[in-house]
Amino acid sequence: MGTTDSNVTQLYDLLNHIPVTKDNAGKIQEIKDAIGKNDLKKALDGIKELNVALQNKKKELKKRQTKKEKDERDALETEKKKFEAEQIKEDEVERFPKELLDLDLEEDYIGLLLYDPRYIVSYNFLYDEVCFQDERMLNLYKSVIFTEGEKYAPEAVKRKFNFAKTTKEVYELKKQLVTRIKLQRTVTMEKVYIDLKKLFILRNWYLKIPIKSVQEKVVEIRNYELYDQMSVEEVESAVEQVTATEKFKRAVLNKGLTEFLETGENNLTTGIPLPFERLTKEFKGLRKGETMAVAMPSNSGKSRFTINLVANLSLVHKKRVLIISNEMSEEKMKLCLMTTIINDPEIQKIHGKKLHKTEGELLEFKFRADEGSDVKTDEDGFILQEEGESRADFVKRLAKISKEFRDTITVTDWINKEIYNSIYFINITDHTNDELQKVIMNYYYMKHIEYIFYDTLKTDTEHIGNGEEVKKTATILSNLAQNFNMFIFSTLQLTETATWPINLTINDLQASRTVKEVLDTLCLVKQINHENYKDYEYSIEEMDEKCYDLVKYDDPDVRYYACVVDKNRAGAKPKLLFKLNLAYNRWEELGYLKLKQQDQDKTNN
Repeated sequence: MGTTDSNVTQLYDLLNHIPVTKDNAGKIQEIKDAIGKNDLKKALDGIKELNVALQNKKKELKKRQTKKEKDERDALETEKKKFEAEQIKEDEVERFPKELLDLDLEEDYIGLLLYDPRYIVSYNFLYDEVCFQDERMLNLYKSVIFTEGEKYAPEAVKRKFNFAKTTKEVYELKKQLVTRIKLQRTVTMEKVYIDLKKLFILRNWYLKIPIKSVQEKVVEIRNYELYDQMSVEEVESAVEQVTATEKFKRAVLNKGLTEFLETGENNLTTGIPLPFERLTKEFKGLRKGETMAVAMPSNSGKSRFTINLVANLSLVHKKRVLIISNEMSEEKMKLCLMTTIINDPEIQKIHGKKLHKTEGELLEFKFRADEGSDVKTDEDGFILQEEGESRADFVKRLAKISKEFRDTITVTDWINKEIYNSIYFINITDHTNDELQKVIMNYYYMKHIEYIFYDTLKTDTEHIGNGEEVKKTATILSNLAQNFNMFIFSTLQLTETATWPINLTINDLQASRTVKEVLDTLCLVKQINHENYKDYEYSIEEMDEKCYDLVKYDDPDVRYYACVVDKNRAGAKPKLLFKLNLAYNRWEELGYLKLKQQDQDKTNN
């Protein structure tokens, strides 16, 4: 009896050491029932079964815990490595904007050097050229020139560098970069080196000139549409243009026209067809790869003729254009552009408003009232600004009572929205040939502009007074046109002579006569004196016998011009008649100009 009681006590003691759970509660009750019935063997087997299950549970929990801890450690290590790989020191982040960051490019370069240290012979950077964003890449570069590629690296490359740090992490990083190169079979050292060298140039200049406006222009270079096609030398030239020509005033000429008008705050195969049928036929249009020049006397309309061509090319033919001017200011150009676009018949077909607003009316902010409006007007019918009325209030009132004003604003707003056909403008009052070339190439790469208008072609600042130097400038422009498939238009100056307009020759050119040699087309243009209208006639077709007299207008803004095609690589060299309405900057090609038979002799004197 005593033995049985002792066994029962031991069984209960064993059972009490087993924690009760939802899973084993039923089993424990069975064991207790077996003990109560004195079925000690069944109870003992049940306890053994529970203990085995308990031990298995503990092993499983321990296994899970171990795996969890390992996973956590691995995840932590992975995050650490990822962080270290991507980490850029805080001071480095501040050094460069995101546009000048490219860790992949740096890793490709270092990886290629580690993969084949012999690359360091040709694809190296001097101390003053190096500008890594990641200090680890700089450390590995030093490792290559002093360790892996020590026998290949030129002595000039090693100069000024100290030795690289060597740690387990550095060793692991080297392995990673070599593996990276093995997996990227398409990566070539030549391309990687050129891309990195271009990037180093931009970074070094960015740090060299801590002027925000200049730094922003340097950063913009990497976003140029044709940046990938630029050579190292062209990137350097673009940077030099940005830094050396900050004195040049830049503007997007077709932006802000509405504000310019409303505020009144101002200081005052064939090429693309010209807006002139006969010139288009003779020149075969405006052809890329060629240079064209139009020569006129001073104050005869060179800039206005240029704007007429530019507006048509940009808005009718949807081409981006750059105007480089050393004649008219930005504000005068804007006013002339606005006048042209509002009144040009071909452009009116696009914006849909048939307006007739003179340049003077726009400048003086003169608009006619709607029919039936009870408003004060001047003797010409233009709405008067009331005494004490602000410009802003006057604008609001005009919008309610003048359709002419509303239509004008519709057109200027439309111009602002033509962002893909922008007319870019840069004013350079003094410049060298080198600066001129850099300006053109900068806009070519930045906006892929292939149509350049230069008003007026003169000697550069280094050769003022030397007419022969104009040919050098023209040669530079011709080379650019041919090498980069651009169309470059220039204006030239004619001397004030007594030569009749129809008899103009290259001898009437103010600059060197040899400039003609490098041009593809050259037009000599001169206004016909009012008193000589009777001596001229014109025909619609060159060989037509029927001719028309020049109509005399009382309006002093209406003028006639003789256009003598002095050079034309594409075809004939006709003499044409143009009519200009100065108030609207409307140029009209009337036909082929001729002298009346009885006047032939007098003009030869």
